[in-house]
This record gives sequence, C-alpha cells and structure tokens, in this order.
Amino acid sequence: MPRWPTITLSGAGLAAIGLAALGTRPVPGPGEPAPAPVPVVTASVARGDVPLILTGIGTVQAFNEAVIRSQVTGILESVAFTEGQPVRRGDVLARIDPRLYQARLDQAEAQLARDQALLANQETNLHRDEPLLQRGFATDERVTGERARIAQTQGTLAADQAAVAEARTQLDFATLRAPFDGVTGLRLVDPGNVIRPTDPTGIVTLTQIQPISVVFTLPASDIPQVREALARGPVPTTVDDQSGTRRLDTGTLLLVNNRANTSSGTVQLKATFPNAQAQLWPGTFVNVRVTTSVVRGALTVPTDAVQQNDQGSFVFVVGADRRVSMRPVRIAQRVQGTALIASGLSSGETVVVQGQYRLTPGTPIVSAPASEVPDTTTASAGMLP
Repeated sequence: MPRWPTITLSGAGLAAIGLAALGTRPVPGPGEPAPAPVPVVTASVARGDVPLILTGIGTVQAFNEAVIRSQVTGILESVAFTEGQPVRRGDVLARIDPRLYQARLDQAEAQLARDQALLANQETNLHRDEPLLQRGFATDERVTGERARIAQTQGTLAADQAAVAEARTQLDFATLRAPFDGVTGLRLVDPGNVIRPTDPTGIVTLTQIQPISVVFTLPASDIPQVREALARGPVPTTVDDQSGTRRLDTGTLLLVNNRANTSSGTVQLKATFPNAQAQLWPGTFVNVRVTTSVVRGALTVPTDAVQQNDQGSFVFVVGADRRVSMRPVRIAQRVQGTALIASGLSSGETVVVQGQYRLTPGTPIVSAPASEVPDTTTASAGMLP
C-alpha cells in the first residue's frame, strides 16, 4: 500500500482555511504582515428628492398628417410649395385649371339672376291684381294662380342658390390650401398632369410637427401608477435620443390607451411635445421617461456601487476602520447612473463605487482617484453575511 505524506496544520492554518470557506480574509496572525489596502473609488450615500421615473421606447408621430388630394378633376396648373419646407394654414399649395369651374359658376349665377327677375315680375302682377280682386275687376282664379307661380319660382330660386353655392365650392376646390401648419414632403405629381379625386397618392403629404406626439409602451403593471399620476395633474414626460445620451424635448403625458396588449403584457401611452427646435421627427425611435411622483428625502448611490450575487443586490460599505463589509440592499429604481435605495443603507455611509472585484468582507481599502483604480464590471462572488 502507498504511504501518503502526513501534513500537520497549525492552529493559524486551520483558522485561515475556515475563514476562507466563509468568504472572508483571515486576520493576520502574530508576526504576519497586514494585507495591503486595496485602492477603490468611494462615494457617500446621498439624501435628496428623487423623481420616480418609468422608462419606455416610443415612436414619434405627427400631430396631424394629411395627404393633399384634389377634390375635382382637372389639369394641375401650378405647384406653389417647396418640398420639405414649412407652410402655414391656408397657404396655397397647388392650383388646378379653374376655367371649367368658373364657367359653371357663371352659368349658375345667370340662372339665379333670371329666376330672381321672374319672381319680381310675378310679385308685381300679384300686387296689382289683389286690389282689383277686391273691387271685382280680377277673378279669384287668376290671383290664386299668380300666388302658386310665385311659390314655385321661390322654390326654383332656392335650387338656383344651392347650385351657385356648389359651383363656387367646386371652383374653390381648384385651389388646394394647407389645412394646418406643417412641413411638406416630396411632390408626387408634376404640373401639366391631369389629377382626379380618385388618385391614390395625392399631390403631397403635409405633416404637422409642432406640436408633435410620441407613442410608447410600458408594462401593463405600471398602469395604476400612471393613472394615479394623471389624476393628480399634468405628468411631465421627457424624450431622449436612441442612445439615451441627449435630451430632445420635454412635454406632457396625454393619455393611456384604453386596453393593454394581452400578448406582450404592455400598454400604449401617448405624450405631446412642443418640439420648438424640431428635434423630434415623425417615424424615429426615442427613449421616453415619465415622472409619476417625487420621493422626498430619498437615499441614492451611484449605480456602479450596486453589485449582484445569488442572493440579490448588495454594496460594499466602508466601516470606520476603513475595512469593507457586504450589505444587502433593495433597489427601487435605477435611472441615469443613480440607484434609489429602498432599504439597507443610511444617509452619510460610504460605499465602494469602483474596484469591488478585489474585495471580500474585511478587506482594508484606501480611497484613490478613478484613474488609478481598474474599471471592471466583475462583481464579487462573496457570500452575503
């Protein structure tokens, strides 16, 4: 049988093995050098008012959008807009050859004038014959017929006036105007072409971008929180670019959609923004932040201080002896590099922000500039006490 070497461990060695199994650094024995402090970046637990923010991804949508189509048939005589340029409500965008519609209006007005003259003559005859009827020089049948003819002509005049209004409207349709302030898109028809109301594309698409809307989604579980915020008053909403690094505009939440998406478990919301600098453009994706309330006197730490292990979130807290301990914490939210602490820390405590990968409970530390501390996202694998 082989003989195995006998290994004798001192009491200090046994203690070191036991402490290592617990995930802590052994305390130096008599005559052993103390471990060198680990350089880290630290920060204090801050107290202040912190907004509660819900974040989502949304799509910018035009506040109003209209395809400018002709309501009459004719030759496109001229185009009065420049592609991609802003226009004001009522500005002329295009003109259709108006001669046919002007002729129809003239004809309707002439018919109206003729019937007005006929009515005037009939009323004159009636006013002449009514006194004669009383003296017996005119028959009742004659006066009754004149009254009937006047009523008939009055009905004809009403039809003539409607025809004039229709002809004038058709003539007005020959001039296409902007229905609201907006920006024109690409011109889809060139002058000289015959255009019709049934054309599928229209002449141009007009888009209103000031103000503008953003439609975005949030988890359906956030609906009660958002509705409570809406009940209290206007809900501030901001939008950032796709990278989340540049603020584009600040506006107000408009509504929560009247039903949630059962397949995705989300609900759509809509917010409006003034878009004074035209930074929001229809069809683009943005990051949306909805501020539902403000927590007064909340505790915060940089998000880099929060680590994860199999038992949840924790931070390394620096003690009075400049040694660290692991502290479990509960996080309420993480927004823009700041973590809102729901429980686990007190105001004024110091936590490690950078350099945690070299730490275990009991490790001595020394504060150092960020440039001297390796930046790594590797979290400590130590166990919570």
